[in-house]
Amino acid sequence: MDTLLFDLDGTLLDTNPLIIASFRHTLGYYFPDETYRDEDIFPFIGPTLEKSFKALNEPEWKEMQAFYRSFNIAMHDQLVAEYPGVIEGLYRLHAKGFKMGVVTSKGRPVVEQGLRLFNIDHLFDVVITADDVIHEKPHAEPVERALHALGSTADRAVMVGDNDTDIFSGKNAGTKTVAVGWALKGRAFLEALEPDVIIDSMEHFEAWLDEVTIHA
Repeated sequence: MDTLLFDLDGTLLDTNPLIIASFRHTLGYYFPDETYRDEDIFPFIGPTLEKSFKALNEPEWKEMQAFYRSFNIAMHDQLVAEYPGVIEGLYRLHAKGFKMGVVTSKGRPVVEQGLRLFNIDHLFDVVITADDVIHEKPHAEPVERALHALGSTADRAVMVGDNDTDIFSGKNAGTKTVAVGWALKGRAFLEALEPDVIIDSMEHFEAWLDEVTIHA
């Protein structure tokens, strides 16, 4: 294992408060007579905005996407937070010489904003966003594009994420898959996806990588 691919939202950065606030802001404007709880918004976390808004209001999905993104970008730096130990772990993995990439369903501008905000943009050799692919996760294409850019192969790679789209994209591309135990949707949800491992911390991830390498 020499290649580590990471989802961004809910995996490396705690963007869940921002995403929930952005959806609530957008849905409140377009559907003012409806009430949306956090639990109603959870299914929208993971898929692209296009997919989510088309399902809700196909004639106006582009307008809804633009409305969402305007609020999301404006509130980004206020509402995005770190997960304990994750950024430190990324620095350790980078120092160990792993090839590292981000594979996300977000658009590039806000992805780069998040990476710069926490000074981790230089840790990644490739960043694959929704703007770079035809088929988003859970299709294999985003992971495969990252592997190609890194000069790596699926048998040497791990896809790390917090959602079904991440795990299935990795499985479809043939990588090992790792689910993060701090995922918003909970452990039972992660277990049902059958990743190779569910990690509870970056130290746990590093120990698992060492074990996989020893037994390879």
